[in-house]
Amino acid sequence: MAVSDTFSHRQAAQGVDPIAVSGKLPLVVWLYLLAVVIPVGVSLGPLVLTGVRIVLIVMILPLMAQLFMGRFGKLFATDFLFIGHVLWTAVALVMNNPSQVVQQTGSVGMEFLGGYVLGRAYIRTREDFTALSKMLILFVLAMVPLALLEAVTGQVLIIDLLKKVPGMRTIAYSIQERRFGLDRVQMGFSHPIHFGLFCSITFSLCFVAMEGTFGTARRWITGAIIATTGFLALSSGAILAIALQFGLILWSMMFAKIEKRWWILVGLFVLGYVVIDLLSNRKPIDVFMSYATFSAETAYWRAQIFEWGMKNVWANPVFGIGLNDWVRPWYMYTNSVDNFWLLQAMRYGIPGFLTVTLGYVLILFHVMRRDLSIDPVLAVFRRAWVFTFLGLSFTLCTVHVWTSMYSFVFFMLGAGVWLIVAPTQEDRNQEPVNATPRTDPVFVRNLDTPPMTQRTPRGLVAPQRKDDGVKPRASAPRYSRFDDK
Repeated sequence: MAVSDTFSHRQAAQGVDPIAVSGKLPLVVWLYLLAVVIPVGVSLGPLVLTGVRIVLIVMILPLMAQLFMGRFGKLFATDFLFIGHVLWTAVALVMNNPSQVVQQTGSVGMEFLGGYVLGRAYIRTREDFTALSKMLILFVLAMVPLALLEAVTGQVLIIDLLKKVPGMRTIAYSIQERRFGLDRVQMGFSHPIHFGLFCSITFSLCFVAMEGTFGTARRWITGAIIATTGFLALSSGAILAIALQFGLILWSMMFAKIEKRWWILVGLFVLGYVVIDLLSNRKPIDVFMSYATFSAETAYWRAQIFEWGMKNVWANPVFGIGLNDWVRPWYMYTNSVDNFWLLQAMRYGIPGFLTVTLGYVLILFHVMRRDLSIDPVLAVFRRAWVFTFLGLSFTLCTVHVWTSMYSFVFFMLGAGVWLIVAPTQEDRNQEPVNATPRTDPVFVRNLDTPPMTQRTPRGLVAPQRKDDGVKPRASAPRYSRFDDK
């Protein structure tokens, strides 16, 4: 295993090997992530194929087959819930928009399920996770000059260049009002919010997961650059995600010696909710929205979206409203729903909401509940991933994600499943040096049985088994799970 010179003294003192930094990601993951940040696409008649969809069209069927063959480890309830979600969306669309079932279920289902299974398949070790974190950090750092240019001048260089390529489809400009005298940075995403979320997902992967790979100064400086770049989206949702992650990092550092620190934090959140509910003349969610947005107008608007969105859910609890317009007051002129979880319930009913939300929460629960106190390196990876998704989960209550970012969110969720069953450093140290690769068949023989004659290079004498009075069969196979009798 490669040794990092910057590995923390605390982890080294506990006898844990440093994080392997030599891991490389497969080509398909490179292509997928490039397609997420570079919005290329083509049109085939009525079909619009983005780069993400093209990658997933090729990969989704073989990956799904291998998933259920057990090639990516044990199956979890989430695997079945997510498949159930895609199937239920098809049923809901049959009831509401039968003419759009094939197109909508195929594209959205592929982005959602394909992204998840891609992460599930290719991010399975600490080396994979380190390589993924480094790649995302590299992507954000490469975007910094373009983001500064766009914030100051309003020029979206990536989209401008792609629009000049003959036959190439790309995303449209998202016209947004200026904030703080700056343009909101969209980069190569469908909306500035998505660019901010991409940076927020990378923040903890840099500041927390790279402990032991990057030096302290490098982590602080790079983390600050990533957070500042995400701020240029000027999106309250993205800023909220980064702020929540930073708060969790500070809490973890301040109360590192308190074993029950996370239960204490949960208790404080519950206590805060109850106090606000008792003392405020507004609902706690309205108070939360007022602090999670840039203006009182935006907070009021999102509170109205939630109130009327829930009315649509209770009016159509089973099949939802599909892709139809939702019922709302006349002054709510836009049909935008800035709440991912709410929109799932509105479009696909309560079953559609439960299948995706329960699957999401179960992965978080299984990762969080595992005791990793004996493996500080794995614990650091788990902490970075959990911080990312706790921040993201709250943010998805105030924003919606679609197309490439929608797929990327569930790719990152799938990229954390390995943490549930990852071998600890103690388990890795106990593995034989020349262990058989996990993809090769493993043959086991009775330890009491003397070894069979082995093939040896020319000129050397092969070891012979003791004469037990039984003549070996000349046609016997070299390897067998049966005793040679």
